[in-house]
Amino acid sequence: MKVRRYVEIKVEGLGAKIRQARKADGRSVEVLAGEAQISRAYWHDIEAERIRDTLPEDTLRKIERVLNIDLGVKFDD
Repeated sequence: MKVRRYVEIKVEGLGAKIRQARKADGRSVEVLAGEAQISRAYWHDIEAERIRDTLPEDTLRKIERVLNIDLGVKFDD
């Protein structure tokens, strides 16, 4: 049997934090997006906070991993 838990939290300024970390990193969006296994366009949409729904946690964690940062997004477990 499968059980799904869906938790959504609001994180103000997350896109700007990702953009700032990317610029500090120095690698191109193409390289970082490739390493995070997302498209360049989707990366830009995340930075601009233009995504249609919520950002999946696994995508956020991939971005943190490729940028070698912790964006401080925590869920109450």
